[in-house]
Amino acid sequence: MRAAARPGPLMRPLVLWGVPGFAALAVAILAGVVIGETPLPFGMVAAVFANHLLEAGHVVDPIDAGIIWNYRLPRTLVAAACGAGLALSGVVLQAIVRNALADPYLLGVSAGASTGAVAVTILGLGGGMIGISTGAFVGATLAFALVAALARAAGGGSAQLVLAGIAGSQLFNALTSFFIAKSANAEQARGIIYWLLGNLSGVRWPDVSLALPVVACGFVICLWFVRALDAFTFGTSSAASLGISVRRVQVVLIGMTTLMTATMVSLVGSIGFVGLVIPHAMRFLTGPGHARLIPASALAGAVFLIAADVTSRIIIPGQVVPIGVVTALVGAPGFALILIHNRSRA
Repeated sequence: MRAAARPGPLMRPLVLWGVPGFAALAVAILAGVVIGETPLPFGMVAAVFANHLLEAGHVVDPIDAGIIWNYRLPRTLVAAACGAGLALSGVVLQAIVRNALADPYLLGVSAGASTGAVAVTILGLGGGMIGISTGAFVGATLAFALVAALARAAGGGSAQLVLAGIAGSQLFNALTSFFIAKSANAEQARGIIYWLLGNLSGVRWPDVSLALPVVACGFVICLWFVRALDAFTFGTSSAASLGISVRRVQVVLIGMTTLMTATMVSLVGSIGFVGLVIPHAMRFLTGPGHARLIPASALAGAVFLIAADVTSRIIIPGQVVPIGVVTALVGAPGFALILIHNRSRA
């Protein structure tokens, strides 16, 4: 058995889940543009889209047009990319480490990315030669390497990996807090803490051009290694017996997961529960096969985070709640229900 899967067998699941999934995503994107602190009529949104995409020449107030095209649309697209990327990361990590609790947040990847991004922003690490995304990627890589080494030293089991991830998360969160307390002024500290809770307010079109290609690349890689992910659910020994180059596939998939997580953290901060809850929820609908689970999780993650972003804008009038707060308020009870459901089926 080859580690990579040919595209042909994947077409049926993609079509089956793609049509309703993309319809739901289109509705969510439209809602993300229309609904906000100030609701905008659908006709105005359609006119702005027509002006930019078709050069229709509709008369629209420049301020409203700027809000729609330069603020809400990029924000919604980055939310979709972030949700899809985190959900895909959760699917991959849960398959590779064979642990239902694995996700970028729990295994310390998000915390490491936050530390790297803050180190570049506050401490000037790299002397201006590296960007926030690069710093986040380096931090995420170091965090996962530390967690993996600690888990191996503790016995290498799945439970040890989760415990090591918790320890790694606490360590890098402490480092982030130390950097902020040591080097940031009051205004910087307030802004960074708000960003770390998940903040899409500063997203613009250059962020879209970074987030969408990274997630698209990650999605293609996940599909290419879909048969390997199915084999990993039975253990690395079983995967190796089926002819899969275990080490090479692990390096590629973990590297891809780290890159996606680091990119999203550098853009919107650390957002929890998406990579944990969405894959579990989609398994109820699609089953454990990754040919269906991967596209379903990507679409569901995108829709979920757009909905969370819309909620963050309207839940308190006149104030935008950090999106990480919304995902935690929804994700924690959702995960509790999943745990109870799994126990009742056991």
